[in-house]
Amino acid sequence: MKSTSGSTALCKGTARAKCIAALLLVASSLTGCDKIGSWFAGKPDIAFAPYGDDYASKPDFAQVEYEHPIPLKELVKITPKYLAGLNQEELDQLYARLGSGPIPDGPFDGEIVFPRGSSGKLRAAEIIGGLKGLGVNFKGKMLETAGEALWKGKVFYRNEKVLRNRIEDLAVLRPVIGPGEIGKIDVDGKDAWLLFPAKLYCGQSLIDSRRESIIIDYAFTDEIHGYREKPDFLAGRRGLRVRDEIRMVRPGLYLGRAYMDHAFILNFVLYSKDLDKAGRAEFETGQIKDDCWSGTQKRVLAQH
Repeated sequence: MKSTSGSTALCKGTARAKCIAALLLVASSLTGCDKIGSWFAGKPDIAFAPYGDDYASKPDFAQVEYEHPIPLKELVKITPKYLAGLNQEELDQLYARLGSGPIPDGPFDGEIVFPRGSSGKLRAAEIIGGLKGLGVNFKGKMLETAGEALWKGKVFYRNEKVLRNRIEDLAVLRPVIGPGEIGKIDVDGKDAWLLFPAKLYCGQSLIDSRRESIIIDYAFTDEIHGYREKPDFLAGRRGLRVRDEIRMVRPGLYLGRAYMDHAFILNFVLYSKDLDKAGRAEFETGQIKDDCWSGTQKRVLAQH
């Protein structure tokens, strides 16, 4: 078994730091792309509970949901641009009022969400620097820039309970990818390579334990068919110990939270235009059910 320090040995030469940064970024599902765009007109009218700067002033999620249920018609209007206009507390309150929805199936586009008031820099550099055995310092901007060229979204294999990440540019990864074929997928006429597999299951949210989220877990990535030691191990239990969780805003649109070694890194969205359109009628009439445990507190969904 290799230690996490083995990740630094995968990249050599003057571009070593950039190479490692790119790999780490992909493993943690980061991206700066803005390809999802605006899908629906109108700004959502969503209320948030008051809060202060200190932790003790943060509202209880159960009370937030009881006092401020979100109408389905307002969830339909949510876009990444709207989410980027929220601060982290508001994003947390929104996430807590969502259910898991169905476990997705098929390809999804991905986009990172930088909350209002943030510097736009990724917390990955801060967290990576504190992980035992990695001993490498990264600048947030380097991670952000590298991710723009690499991660383009995820592909869910619902029946297999497996997920793989879509990588459209292998230039940075070439020095660390071993021999053998890499799986590919065509999404909207563009080829993408499939790397960094993860297991899919329902599990406890790290921010809201009242109901389950859909978990994207890289801990046992090496047990999944098609696993490649280089570079896939970086996201697993011998690397950065990445764990994502997502909840459904509406069919085809999921809000996610990425963690490294149980430390929160960022928010992201996943979007499928086809699934969004296909599930609209059922969603607006409240017929979409959660695949995961919905908790003992009945979720309140205002209809108007």
